[in-house]
Amino acid sequence: MRIKKTLAVAAMATLATATLAACGSDDGDDGSSSDGGPKTADIRVWLNGTDTPQDARDWLKKTFEEQNPGSTLTIEQQEWDGLVEKLTTALSSESETPDVVEIGNTQAPTFTSAGAFADLTDQLDGLGGDDLLPGFVEGATVDGKTYAVPYYAGSKYIFYRKDLFKKAGLEVPTTLDEFVDAAVALKQANPKPANFSGFWFPGQDWRNGATFIWDAGGDLATDDGGEWSGSLASAESVAGLETAQRLFTEASGAPKDGNEADPWTPWCAGEVGMMSTPGWVTGLINDPKTGCPDTLGKQMGVFALPGSDGEPAPVLLGGSDIAIAAKSANRGLAQKAVALMLSDDYQTIMAEAGLTPAKNSLAPLLGDDEFAQATIAAASNAKLTPAAPGWANVEGSRVLEDLFSAIAQGGDVDELAAKADEQMNEQING
Repeated sequence: MRIKKTLAVAAMATLATATLAACGSDDGDDGSSSDGGPKTADIRVWLNGTDTPQDARDWLKKTFEEQNPGSTLTIEQQEWDGLVEKLTTALSSESETPDVVEIGNTQAPTFTSAGAFADLTDQLDGLGGDDLLPGFVEGATVDGKTYAVPYYAGSKYIFYRKDLFKKAGLEVPTTLDEFVDAAVALKQANPKPANFSGFWFPGQDWRNGATFIWDAGGDLATDDGGEWSGSLASAESVAGLETAQRLFTEASGAPKDGNEADPWTPWCAGEVGMMSTPGWVTGLINDPKTGCPDTLGKQMGVFALPGSDGEPAPVLLGGSDIAIAAKSANRGLAQKAVALMLSDDYQTIMAEAGLTPAKNSLAPLLGDDEFAQATIAAASNAKLTPAAPGWANVEGSRVLEDLFSAIAQGGDVDELAAKADEQMNEQING
């Protein structure tokens, strides 16, 4: 782990040096186009995972190529796992860099601080201005300049099996304690299959685990006069981690060393009573090819995870930013691609797939059904990860995945939290 961690930090330092040296100006290259770069080119767009629906991808490619004759747009799908390392390498190479990249909103501060992205400040008004999700814009702004813009957001909420709740005599919980008790009760009421989860909670899932830390009054890290440090070993954070450990050991049948990818798979296999996922998972469950549409309606319900005070719990506000690589040779065309990705037409497709759009004014597109209501309620108390310059290093080193996996396997919470703080302190300040 120490070797991997050191390499991640060293790689980001190399990226910062190489990128800033090569990109002292944000004027783009000196090609033949007045807005930066050649008049025609193949624009490479990196999109991550399966979050972006195929309809949106098809629309982007078709519309871009119609509006820019002679140019093409190629979407290259990347995986979230290992993305930081892959971006670090690609963005430091003029020959290998993509033009437009999707990056997790929690990872953006490190890359913006390193100078890996082009300055988009002058384009902000045309891309949405004050209508853009403010927290995402703030997280990608350094010294008054903005280097990435929001792509979509997605607060997690609880999907639950109505039929299993009824069978176990359970009501929708109104506090976090009631939620934990319901998860344990569901596990006990469904001994088969053996891997059944009252609450599906794979061991590496720190993104859902953070909720329990925040609800208990703790935090992942704190800022003291510009110096960040891990705070997982605080009494409040440990209390939250102990709640997570109870769910891991008494309520979840998910792999203790597994990640949270593809939650619809165990759901559709009848192995889950409750799971915490973004709203776009609904579309995958409803897809006959990837999911199990028969579980919708009478069997499936949703609610915002309640906190200890009965209000919505502080869930992680996840989502993505989009940015233009500082070393892109096609800056002007890349800007046109980003403008299309933030257009009302494109963002409408995203919203209809259950993703919170990048513009506040488009939020009503999510609808007014129980899924939309759960999305809005969950977002009302959502939180972001620490805005520390080295946060992407923390995520890239997987220290949080290792922490939660060890807790899931019954490890000593106090010792594990203190060790994780030590590891984060070596990375979090960049």
